[in-house]
Amino acid sequence: MLAAMLAFSLNDVMGKWLVATYGVAQLLLIRSFAAALMLAPAIHRVGWKTIVMPERPWLHALRAFCSTAEVAFFYWAVIYLPLADAVAFYLAGPIFVTLFAVFLLGEQVGWRRWIAILIGFSGVIVAVNPSGEGMGWPALIAITGTLLFALMNVLTRKLAGSNEVTLVSWQVASAALFGLAVAPFRWVDTNWLDFLALMLLGIVANLAHMGVNRSLRFAPAAIVVPYQYSLIVWAVGLGWLFFGDWPKPHVLIGSAIIIGAGIYIFVREQKRLKEKAAKTG
Repeated sequence: MLAAMLAFSLNDVMGKWLVATYGVAQLLLIRSFAAALMLAPAIHRVGWKTIVMPERPWLHALRAFCSTAEVAFFYWAVIYLPLADAVAFYLAGPIFVTLFAVFLLGEQVGWRRWIAILIGFSGVIVAVNPSGEGMGWPALIAITGTLLFALMNVLTRKLAGSNEVTLVSWQVASAALFGLAVAPFRWVDTNWLDFLALMLLGIVANLAHMGVNRSLRFAPAAIVVPYQYSLIVWAVGLGWLFFGDWPKPHVLIGSAIIIGAGIYIFVREQKRLKEKAAKTG
């Protein structure tokens, strides 16, 4: 899980560097092409029919749209924000997931988790710093991306049991279609080094997702999922190393509040699942 978070952070660093020259759509198009090449053997193994004709295709399409939009919003945000600032907002994803799950999945949330959700929101407000210089379009872009990321995760829960290759393939296809539709209007000729870096985005992102899945296969979620919050450590360090960015104090304080609330919500969810399993078992 730690290696996967490092891979995601390296992907973010490359994205922030490349999006300064190339449009988000062009970045997503070339990244999707590399991801599709990596997926080709898995798609061949499961068969095209499984990919193209899944159950509840409109739900797959909505999830793929959210996936493409949240990535696009993240890369859009890091044009203007330090890497650690953008990542800080995305750390609130699990809190929004819990909130969305109440209304979209009908999940029950006790008073303890409601308090944790409110505390998590207070962390977002601290990070945004609406009374200071933090509030602006870049922060709203990052928050919108976070909401889309949370909605994508709720839809993933809704599609529990779906073939993993199908889920990833629809995400890659959605990003590719967006790139094909938008990139020609702001196409920038690439040199071979930048083209390889754009391709590497898709490869590193896929490796990161594979690392998360593998960690969950080898250990219970309660053990490995909290390590996802190491993302902010990598973001701060790599942002300073490559771009000379250092997050403002209110971002670090807000991140700490968000992480604390997120870990508490996760622990409560794991406890609830164990209690439910004990009752049904």
